Amino acid sequence: MNSETTAIILFDGTEIRRVWHNDEWYYAIVDVIEAVTGSTNPTSYWGKMKNRETQLGPNWHKLKFVGRDGKNRFTECANREELLRIIQSIPSPKAEPFKLWLAKTGHERLEEMEDPELILERLKETYRQKGYTEEWIELRIQSIVVRQELTDEWKARDVQEGREFAILTSEISKGTFGITPSEHSKLKSLKRENLRDHMSNLELVFTSLGEVATTEITRVTDSQGFSECKTSAQRGGKVAGDARRLLEAETGEKVVTSENFLPDVQEKPKRLKKKND
Repeated sequence: MNSETTAIILFDGTEIRRVWHNDEWYYAIVDVIEAVTGSTNPTSYWGKMKNRETQLGPNWHKLKFVGRDGKNRFTECANREELLRIIQSIPSPKAEPFKLWLAKTGHERLEEMEDPELILERLKETYRQKGYTEEWIELRIQSIVVRQELTDEWKARDVQEGREFAILTSEISKGTFGITPSEHSKLKSLKRENLRDHMSNLELVFTSLGEVATTEITRVTDSQGFSECKTSAQRGGKVAGDARRLLEAETGEKVVTSENFLPDVQEKPKRLKKKND
């Protein structure tokens, strides 16, 4: 794991983003607020807390997290000690259970450094808790590995994280599916959610194919810099797009759909749900 590894963990069904920074975990404060209070607008809730609880102070660490729209943004975050100060100021029955949960998660980093496979195992368990099938989970884990290999290749070839990564990813998506990631998210009625967590098995397969093809083309052509890597991304996306169109011609069914894993109010997402279910 690198010096600023990010991860998503669950507290009572709510996703909480965290990043390993300066040898400890830092947690996205708005995610914690949402988990503990159930607020539908945790950003506003946190803003009011800072104004009301002057001892909390206005200045907090800002580190980059991937939002549910897939974009990197600087987000206010806190380490374990700072989170406990925040929780003390929240009148919620979930405050005490959260403190116990926080203490438990504090040991995970040391365990993962000794056995990196625990990272993937914990991620699998997170998806199981959210109701995903074992087949989907294996495809999702593989897609993460494929994505990491591609982004490592881009970094080694002087492509900048953030905007340039997003543009190249969009090129692959356009070649693979004929739409950008933002258009794909809109089709599935997603807001802050991670698009790939709402893809079907086939959408994950073709996403990985586009990225694997891009990685191989980038290496074979020895693409350097953003411009050359963009051309490789377009070519890799076309490989996956051609394969998708062949499958659609054989089956008569579209690979890209409005289906998603958004849960019903009363149940976990045990299957893909159509937009208009």
